[in-house]
Amino acid sequence: MATLTRPARPGEDDAAPRPLPWRRMAGVTWRQHRIALAAVAVLLGALAVYLWIVGTSVHHAWTAAITCHPVGSPACQDLAATFNGTWNNMSIPTVLLQVVPALIGAFVGAPVLARELETGTFRFAWTQGFARWRWALAKLAALGVVLAAAGAAFGTLLSWCYQPYSAAANQDLGLYGNTPFAVAFGLREVTFPAWALAAFATGALAGMLIRRVVPAIAATLAVYAGLAIAAAALLREHYLTPLVTSNPNLPGTAWLIAQWWTKDGRFAFAGNPPDSLLNQFCTFPQSPSGKGGGPSGPPGPPGPTYAQCLAPHGYANWMSYQPASRFWPFQWIEGGWLFALSVLLIAATIWLVHRRAG
Repeated sequence: MATLTRPARPGEDDAAPRPLPWRRMAGVTWRQHRIALAAVAVLLGALAVYLWIVGTSVHHAWTAAITCHPVGSPACQDLAATFNGTWNNMSIPTVLLQVVPALIGAFVGAPVLARELETGTFRFAWTQGFARWRWALAKLAALGVVLAAAGAAFGTLLSWCYQPYSAAANQDLGLYGNTPFAVAFGLREVTFPAWALAAFATGALAGMLIRRVVPAIAATLAVYAGLAIAAAALLREHYLTPLVTSNPNLPGTAWLIAQWWTKDGRFAFAGNPPDSLLNQFCTFPQSPSGKGGGPSGPPGPPGPTYAQCLAPHGYANWMSYQPASRFWPFQWIEGGWLFALSVLLIAATIWLVHRRAG
């Protein structure tokens, strides 16, 4: 009996199984991490309710103060004092909010791979027709997008809440004001999602390297703290070249970087004038007190009285500062390098999953 044969068509009998579609992995990611995402939603939701309640009262107090006339009347001064007192209710939450991106990175990013590596369930996941690098990419990309979107929404609300404290008119009206660089700079609508994404990527890489959840969480918090301190104390003020002026009347919204004095065109000393110099040339014995300032800079510039007192003796006061108009460029610069760092960390994590997790 003759047997008929025909050549096999390419991709028919010996073809590899078709990989699972991305949408199925997205569903798996949601089922595995819905508790962590729900915890983030509860945390940001509770903070958002608090900021909305407090921010509404701050805006009402600020509107009442800036619309009151005449400005020097007792009623207007009472309204100004009411607004100035609202900062006492905002200063402590501002410090506490700084840890929110770190918590997101530590408790969402660190366990995303470390838990499966620690328990060994990754071996089962890699037998389900989904390549290991696609498995890692699907998890990290889906969770990263969700966290960045939630961070942007939260940062928008926070910027609205703190907006009255950085208004340009506050200084002339005797209202509390500060440079926007000093008021929760890393928690705005651009930098908050960027920091949250960087913390998440750091946690994912730490989990891949350490393969244990608790040590990965500790490592993520330590790395995030170091990065945040370095950005605030060393990097941020150098995003753009500071402006230099000898005008002692800087706007209250300017970020003072440094101040120094020259004598006859040559550097004399940095900071405030020493008491010995004031006692020699001026009629007041007390030490100068600063005004203005920035988030991590030196004391504010001395008042015009000191400059006028020392000017006849050849002294001139110079200051370097960042104007408030550079706030949004600084936001995009910081958000940009944090996003680039996050992409590099995620890429390194995926490469490690592909090469070392077997």
